[in-house]
Parts: sequence; structure tokens; C-alpha cells
Amino acid sequence: MRGLLVGGALAIVFLAAALLSLIWTPYDVEALDIAAKMQPPGGAHWFGTDHFGRDILSMIMVGARVSIAVALVAVGIGIGLGVPLGLAAATRKGSAFDEIIMRSNDLIFAFPSLLIAVMITAVFGPSALNAIIAIGIFNIPVFARLTRGAALSLWQREFILAARVAGKGPARISVEHILPNIANLLIVQGTIQFSLGILAEAGLSYIGLGVQPPTPSWGRMLADSQTLASLAPHLVLFPGFAIILTVLGLNLMGDGLRDLLDPRIRRARS
Repeated sequence: MRGLLVGGALAIVFLAAALLSLIWTPYDVEALDIAAKMQPPGGAHWFGTDHFGRDILSMIMVGARVSIAVALVAVGIGIGLGVPLGLAAATRKGSAFDEIIMRSNDLIFAFPSLLIAVMITAVFGPSALNAIIAIGIFNIPVFARLTRGAALSLWQREFILAARVAGKGPARISVEHILPNIANLLIVQGTIQFSLGILAEAGLSYIGLGVQPPTPSWGRMLADSQTLASLAPHLVLFPGFAIILTVLGLNLMGDGLRDLLDPRIRRARS
């Protein structure tokens, strides 16, 4: 429970910063002030300035918005496509459809999201949209496999057999009985994939395949400042800590949700 509270608090802080950046930031993130470049943290700039004189706190706030938006949409793609595919495959276990879904998942797993992004951007060019597509495609088999495995364990349960005797079809059983009983697993996995999505977005932006300038991104902030780290460590520390704390918070929240929602863990502790 403590991990859930700590993780939730960290996640709320960065979510609040992202939402606040929609209407206000201390400075304009696109305004250059060469005279104030690479200033250390202080009263005027709490997190200092970068090599173009831009306020780092403002850039981190906008970067939080970008990272959360990319990860959220990518996880939404994974859930929106992966869960229905997993449910459908579970209802047709051993069929050609089930084999096609599972082998397609294996094929996608053979290509990491970074490699998928390279292939997509090689055709369409680097952008936030292509980063979302790459991360989202990689999330589909994650949720499809999880959903199929959890659904298969429920199809032989007595309440499912009773629903079949009552005349309910596979699709209706999946929606009314299977999905509510595996929702806790999907919520926990969604939290974990959300944190991985933020890491993936930062990684893609670091190598120039994610969000493009002038929109700030935590990964590109690290890439732009890596040669200046010895002169101005704050250029690396603040975006680095933003990534670490956000991912840590989401992972702690995921672990806490698993402990809270899993009835077996609750019974073991009671």
C-alpha cells in the first residue's frame, strides 16, 4: 500500500505538471535567450537554462505533457486492439484464427519497438505520430497474450459453463463475464506498459526518431546536453530525474495496484 501511495504521488506530480503546461509555463519554451544560456539553477530559473537560454523547468513541464500523451495513446492502441484479439483467440482456442493471432504476436515480438520505429520513420519520417504508432504496435501483442491467457483460465469455470447453458454466445460471455474478471490484470499491465511507453518515447526522441523540435522532449533534452554534461550537469540531471521518477512512480503504482486488486495476494496477507 505504501508503494501505491508513493507511486501515485509521483505520477500525480508529473501529471499535474503536464496539465499545467497546457495553460502556463514559467517561460516560453521556444524563446531563445543566448545571454542567459547555461545558467545554473537559481531564483530566476529554478532548474537553470540550457545552451540556448531556454528555461529547463518549462521544458520539463512541456516534455511531461508530450511523454504522457505519447505513452497514453500508445497504451490505448495496445488495449483497444490487443484485448479484443485476445478475447477472440481464447474463444477459438486451437483454431486457425487462434494460431494466426499468436504467430502474428510472435512476429511483432521479434521486432523491438525501436526497430519498428526505425522502419516506420524510414518510410514516413520521424514524428510524434510515428513514435505513437511504433510503441502502440508493440503493445498490441502484450495485451493480446495477457488477455488470451487469462481468458482461457476462466472458460472452464462453473459460472462460464452456466452462462453457456443459459444460451449466451461466446462474444457476450467474453464481454459480460470474462472481461470484468480480468480487468484487474489489464489495469496493472496498462500501468506497466505506460511506464515503458514513457521510456520508449524518451529513447526514440534521444536518437531523433520521436518528437521533433521545437517541441521539448525529455529524451532529446538528454541528447542535446550530453556533450555539455561536464560544464553544466543540470542539463542532464533534471530531465534524467524526470524520466527516472516518472517511471519509478508508475512501476510502484502498478505493483501497488496488483497487490490491491489481486484477491490471492489479499487472502495471503489476511
